[in-house]
Amino acid sequence: MMNDSQMLEQAVLEGRSKVLRVAVWILTVIVFGLVVAMRSKYKFTQSLEVEVYLKMLPSVMAFINTLVASFLLSGLWCVMRKKYRVHQYFMTSAFFLSALFLVCYVIYHFTMPETKFGDIDGNHKIDEAEASAVGSLRYLYLFILVTHIVVAAVSFPMILMTFAHAWSRDFSRHKKLARRVFPLWLYVAVTGPICYWMLKPFYLP
Repeated sequence: MMNDSQMLEQAVLEGRSKVLRVAVWILTVIVFGLVVAMRSKYKFTQSLEVEVYLKMLPSVMAFINTLVASFLLSGLWCVMRKKYRVHQYFMTSAFFLSALFLVCYVIYHFTMPETKFGDIDGNHKIDEAEASAVGSLRYLYLFILVTHIVVAAVSFPMILMTFAHAWSRDFSRHKKLARRVFPLWLYVAVTGPICYWMLKPFYLP
C-alpha cells in the first residue's frame, strides 16, 4: 500500500508523463511538416558569403551523426555496467546533438538545391551517361538513403517518447521502449555519414 505522499508523487509523475506525451506528438507533427515543406521547389535566397557556410553543413552533419553514434554506443556500454548517471550524460548528449543535426538539416535543405547521386555535371538531373558511370553503386546508395529516411521517421517519435519516460521517471516504460529504439537510432546515426561520404563527390564546389 502506498502512503499519501507516495500517491501524490505517483499522480504528479503520471500527469507529467501525459504532458510530455502530448508534447512529443506535437513536436513530431511540426518536424514532419517541415520535412514535407523542404521537398518543395521553393528555396530561401542567401548571399554568397552565407552560401559558403551553408555548403559546409553536410560535412558538419556527418560529423554530428558520427558523434551521436559514438555516444550511443558509450551509453549502451555504461548502462550494461549499471553506470546509470554516466549513461544519462551520454544519451542526453546524443539527444541534443541529434536535435542540432535536425536544425542544420532543415536550414540546409531550405536554402540549398538537392544534390543527386551520380549528378556529375551538377545540373540536378541524371542522364544515361551519368547513370552508366556510377552503375549499381547508385542503387546501393538509394537503398541506404531510403532506409535511413524511413528508420529516422519511424524512430523520431520513439526517441522523444523514450526520453519523456525517463524525464517523468517512468523507468520501466523507458527501458522497454529503449530496447526497441536504440538499434533504430544507431542505424540512423551510422548510415547518415555513410550517405554523406557516398554523395560527397557530387556536391558542387
